Amino acid sequence: MSTLAYEIVDVFTDRPFAGNPLAVVFGAEALAGDQMQTLAREFNLSETVFVLPPSTPGTATYRARIFTPNAELPFAGHPSVGTAVTVVRRGLAQPGPVIQECGAGLLPIEVTDTGRATLTGGTPTLGEEIDPEPLLAMVGLTAADHAGLAAPRRAGCGLEFHFLPVHRSALARATGADPVAAARIGVPQISVFAWDDETHTGYARVFCPGVSVPEDPATGSAALGLGVWLVANGLLPAAGVSSYAVHQGIEMHRPSLLECTVTAADGMAVSATVAGHVVPIARGDIAVPPFVG
Repeated sequence: MSTLAYEIVDVFTDRPFAGNPLAVVFGAEALAGDQMQTLAREFNLSETVFVLPPSTPGTATYRARIFTPNAELPFAGHPSVGTAVTVVRRGLAQPGPVIQECGAGLLPIEVTDTGRATLTGGTPTLGEEIDPEPLLAMVGLTAADHAGLAAPRRAGCGLEFHFLPVHRSALARATGADPVAAARIGVPQISVFAWDDETHTGYARVFCPGVSVPEDPATGSAALGLGVWLVANGLLPAAGVSSYAVHQGIEMHRPSLLECTVTAADGMAVSATVAGHVVPIARGDIAVPPFVG
């Protein structure tokens, strides 16, 4: 029976069994997309990454294909950080700058020899203001829970999320995103967050009904998008580099810390980074599923 090597790592944490677990699979060059999807369903984590040679030699350190249990993503934050650290730890690249090729393009990641990586996201994008009422109802909250900092909007750096600001006391009462309501109003993933302006810290819960991830304990792509949202709404400076942190996964008993920066010019984000530690948890071999063509 043919097998593939894999590792399980916890991302955006410096201790085991916290943060966001990730499966990283090696040697899958011969697999078709449906076989990768089958393996992602078997691991049943929020994401599984397949580390592959770059499409064009010399352009990237490696290519990553990223799958949730039911869909392939062009980009995601915790898989990118977790994969980069794992590739370096296994000796497939040296500490320092690596380039990840993925569906969102070529992304630079800086990896230390202490199990930490800093990812620079893709080009920031920002949507129009949205009525908060349908979003609040979708996650089991009411109008009184809306923080009123600014209207919800979509934002991202390679993968967009809807951002819904709420009072911190409302976070524990959010029931998750109703998949039927989410599909009806076109919200595949949403970050429900509270913002502490004094410490530049966000406290977030991220629900991804569009990709069958009920709740994610640490979401690098959402942390990047939050910086875009904060600058656009005047909660971080309109020019220069600002630092902020995101705490996530508390309600899931998987506390996570995402350390971020956003660079702005003329009141708009022009780039963002997210950083965190990665802890190895398990390794082994998994059978190659049959091809379905």
